[in-house]
Amino acid sequence: MNWESLYRSKVTDVDTALASIRSYDRIYLGGGAGVPKKLVAGLTNRADELRDVEITHILTFASAPYAEEQYSHAFRVNALFIGQNVRKAVQEGRADFTPVFLSEIPSLFQNGTLPLNAALVSLTPPDEHGFCSFGVEVGTTKPAAESADIIIAEINKQMPRTLGDSFIHVSRLTSIVEADYQLPIVPQGGTSQLHMRVGEYIADMIPNGATLQMGIGNIPDAVLHHLGGHKDLGIHTELFSDGVIEMVNRGVFNCSKKSFHPGKIVAGFLFGSQKLYEFVHNNPMIELHPTDYVNDPFNISQNDKMVAINSALQVDLTGQVCADSIGARLYSGAGGQVDFIRGAARSKGGLPIVAFLSTAKQDTLSRIVPMLYEGSGVVTTRNDVHYVVTEYGVAKLHGKTVRERARALINIAHPKFRDELTHAAGKLGYF
Repeated sequence: MNWESLYRSKVTDVDTALASIRSYDRIYLGGGAGVPKKLVAGLTNRADELRDVEITHILTFASAPYAEEQYSHAFRVNALFIGQNVRKAVQEGRADFTPVFLSEIPSLFQNGTLPLNAALVSLTPPDEHGFCSFGVEVGTTKPAAESADIIIAEINKQMPRTLGDSFIHVSRLTSIVEADYQLPIVPQGGTSQLHMRVGEYIADMIPNGATLQMGIGNIPDAVLHHLGGHKDLGIHTELFSDGVIEMVNRGVFNCSKKSFHPGKIVAGFLFGSQKLYEFVHNNPMIELHPTDYVNDPFNISQNDKMVAINSALQVDLTGQVCADSIGARLYSGAGGQVDFIRGAARSKGGLPIVAFLSTAKQDTLSRIVPMLYEGSGVVTTRNDVHYVVTEYGVAKLHGKTVRERARALINIAHPKFRDELTHAAGKLGYF
């Protein structure tokens, strides 16, 4: 049977495709902007028939009806990264959170730590050889699909075809549901003057020919704004968004000096506007790979002048970084922060950077604190932190004593909190 005939034999309706899902199954749900929306709706419609189905996923940009309290008898989310759409359920104890580095998520499926009964994924239509691309979310979705007992695929005509290690043949799919809808459009953040100041400090640190980890948000956008005068930059990152398009078109990001995958932007997933999805479609400059490859600190370190830019919710005076919780209240996850901080630290000429605004809640709270709030998770240890950047400057911590670290961090804290921090450091015996 040729692949076209095989494909047609597997096409069915949503209800038939999902009939194989049973109570107590563990299901992986495609993440990011690659959520199979028709399959999610169909699964939720079966709530009265199901009990204790575990739905495992990373950050998703779509509604998550299965996480609503009315469906708690049927579904329980296991979030590998907590997004806004499941945060309430996690914080109320109706959903679970598994702390894990992004680089290690594929191994959870592959080695049987989280065996998967099914994977619900969104794919492109097959090419002339019968291969479908995972499109905008390859990172953890491809390894999950390859590890699952059954693969239920939503073939979306509007999914961009991304290149790299991003394909699966139709022969691997258990059933197919065809779809034709626009991917979620993720709003781009606005960049304030304070963010622009942080971005300027970071841009001044970046040498020509560097390779960047560029996420999404106000600070990455601010950094991009200040890179117009740079030359021969590259990208190796877990994700990227619209901000890179202009810099690629202007030739700032040409990846020509990369020492690992030269000429290529390497990532695990992406999300943004329709313009971004059109930009990456069949673009030979873009390569998407699973996160156990993209986020492997060894692979990251193969990029000379690797610059990793990550954020924080709090940093204490010794350099400990909390990025996944507010006190004991779980908020997000480790993601790829430690993967890239460690990879950049081992890169020749690398720059591991943690960057954030110095205050929160309209300058009423300092993000630089004497001690992390009780119950806070330490995502990046004090031993891993090299540079911390706020709108007040750059603190180099690597190789510094606790006394020197405390002084450097106080110097980049908001001025209204510096005396308080200095007094606290004295009481803690740092001075």
